[in-house]
Amino acid sequence: MIGFENVRKEYPGGTLAVEDFTLEIASHEAVALVGTSGSGKTTLMRMINRMVDPTSGRVTIDGEDVAGMNPVALRRSIGYVMQASGLLPHRTVLDNITTVPELRGTAKGEARERARELMDTVGLDPELASRYPAQLSGGQQQRVGVARGLAADPNILLMDEPFGAVDPIVRDELQQELIRLQRDIGKTIVFVTHDIDEAFLLGDQVVILEKGAKIAQVGTPSEIIENPASDFVASFIGAERGKRALHLKQTPTGTVVVDAEGRTQGALRDESVS
Repeated sequence: MIGFENVRKEYPGGTLAVEDFTLEIASHEAVALVGTSGSGKTTLMRMINRMVDPTSGRVTIDGEDVAGMNPVALRRSIGYVMQASGLLPHRTVLDNITTVPELRGTAKGEARERARELMDTVGLDPELASRYPAQLSGGQQQRVGVARGLAADPNILLMDEPFGAVDPIVRDELQQELIRLQRDIGKTIVFVTHDIDEAFLLGDQVVILEKGAKIAQVGTPSEIIENPASDFVASFIGAERGKRALHLKQTPTGTVVVDAEGRTQGALRDESVS
């Protein structure tokens, strides 16, 4: 479990990124932190692996304050996937994936065997093992980044807008791959995004943030869509526009669901008819 207890982060010069944030993240759940630029979501995530230390308050993992942990050892024990993958350009795919396990003392042969298994897990062709990042597509690079994040078999995986730099088709493929992975491996995932649709797709729980990391609402996607906590949340999730502002329309062949732009999104099926 990850805990934030009255966390505050004020940078030199007086910029207040996080005002007073308290939250518990259950083990084996995927939690999406979503908000506009400047809402503090990335700052919060980076507090978990001590890339950022809070000005006050506590961040804990299984009840232990991360402030008392060695930051290097902590970061090596937590998977981290970022936008544009952050791969080492001078290392091959296989060597990028084995970086953290080897730093933690895993034998090279064992680390490489595990890396090949992870390549298969994230849907990478084994023939890509000897290639360098510049020889890969954006989607392939992101898959390598996910494999590298999982290489040390961490309990916690942090993902900082990892799919924001790829085209929509590849992004959809990667999102579906992450859903499959989470179903299979059950990590504790903290996923940062500015895209509410991505947050609703990937998060078991979604935390909507206002400026200063003020929690506007936390809940499952269904809870938030069905009962927005405020006008801000309703506006942020697009409750009254686009594909979430739905209404029914009768047609000669039955009832269809139409969005705010008048586009048919689907048809209602009579469950009593087999």
